[in-house]
Amino acid sequence: MKIFSENEWDPLKEVIVGNSFDHISFNVDLSFKLFFQDNHSWGFQPGFRENIKIKSKYIEELNEDLEELVNTLEKEGVNVHRPDQLNRVQKINVEGWESTGIPALNVRDQSIIIGDTIVETAPCQRCRYLENDLLQAIYSQADGKHIKMPKSKMRDENFDEEFKTHLHNLTTHEKELLYSNHENITSNIPKEFEIMIDGANCVRFGKDILINVANRNQYLGYLWFKEHFPDYNWHLIFAISNNHLDSFIVPIAEGTLLLRDLSVLDQLPDFLKDWNFLVPPAPTKMQFPIYEDEDLILTSPYIDMNVLSLDGNKIITNSLFPELSEFLYKNGFDPIPVQHRHRRIFAGGFHCFTLDLLREKN
Repeated sequence: MKIFSENEWDPLKEVIVGNSFDHISFNVDLSFKLFFQDNHSWGFQPGFRENIKIKSKYIEELNEDLEELVNTLEKEGVNVHRPDQLNRVQKINVEGWESTGIPALNVRDQSIIIGDTIVETAPCQRCRYLENDLLQAIYSQADGKHIKMPKSKMRDENFDEEFKTHLHNLTTHEKELLYSNHENITSNIPKEFEIMIDGANCVRFGKDILINVANRNQYLGYLWFKEHFPDYNWHLIFAISNNHLDSFIVPIAEGTLLLRDLSVLDQLPDFLKDWNFLVPPAPTKMQFPIYEDEDLILTSPYIDMNVLSLDGNKIITNSLFPELSEFLYKNGFDPIPVQHRHRRIFAGGFHCFTLDLLREKN
C-alpha cells in the first residue's frame, strides 16, 4: 500500500477511519485534566469523579454515524481501512500510574503522515498510551517509512503544568514577545519534561507545516520534528489552543483556509497571508444534543469546523450544522453532509476521525 500525504486537500485515495468500543470510559487523571483544560475547569474541582463511563446510547449512535461516514467515503471512491477493534476493557499499567485504554477513534491525533512517512507521535493522555497498537496491522502494509517518537513515561513530574497555565494568562502583547523570542525563553527546559504532542497539533501545507505549542512537552515535540524532518519548514504557533489546530485553522483547498475567527491571522506565517480566509457562521446550541449534567463535554462548540476535504472541492461536513454546508456552497465548494451527533462527547469531528494515508493529484 502506497503512503503519501503532504497536505489536507489533494484527492484522498486511502484513509483510516477510527473505531469505537462498547465500553468507553475516561480516567480523569492529571493528563486528562491538562489536555482538556481549554474547555473545562470541572476536572480540577475537589471530589470530581475519577472515572467517567460514556452512556451506551451515545456509543450506539456514534457507531451508526461512523458507518455513515465509511459508506460516504467508499461511495466517493476512497479506500477505507479500520483499526483493530478492542474486544475487552484494556487496563494500562505503567510504573507510577494506571489507566483504562480507549479505542482508536480519533486516529488523526496519535499519528501524522509526512510525505511518505508514518510518524507515531508521543501521547499526551495516559488513556491513549497503547492506542497505536490497534493500527499496526494497517501500518505493516505500508510501503513508506514508519517511525515512532519516544514515548514519555507520563509520570506526574514529566508534565509541564506551570508553563501552559502561564501562557494562557499572558496578555496579547506578552504573548507576541514570547512568540518572537521563543528560542531563548524556552531553552531551559527541566530534564524531567518529556515529549508529548499529538499529530493534530500540526496542519500540513506541503513542505510547510504549522505546529501549535502550548507547553514545553509540545515544544520538545516541535524540536524533534525539526530534527527528523529538516526538509520541511516548521512554523511555530504559540498557544492558539491547548493542543490541536484543526478546529482553528482548516485548509480545505489550495489557497483557501477556514478560520475560527480573524484573530488567528496574527499568528499565520507570511506564506499564508495571500490565501482566501473564510470565517464560517458561529455555532449555536441548536446544533447539539441536549446533555445531562453528568455527561462529559470535551470540546468547544466550534468542533464542526473539523471538516474533511476530499479533493479541494468536496468537503465532508456535519449535517447537523447545515449553516456551514450552505456557507461552503455559497463560496464555491461541494459540501457532503454526514451526520455526527456526539462530537462534543467524543472530542472529534470528521478530520479527527480520519487519517489520510494517500493523497495524490489526479
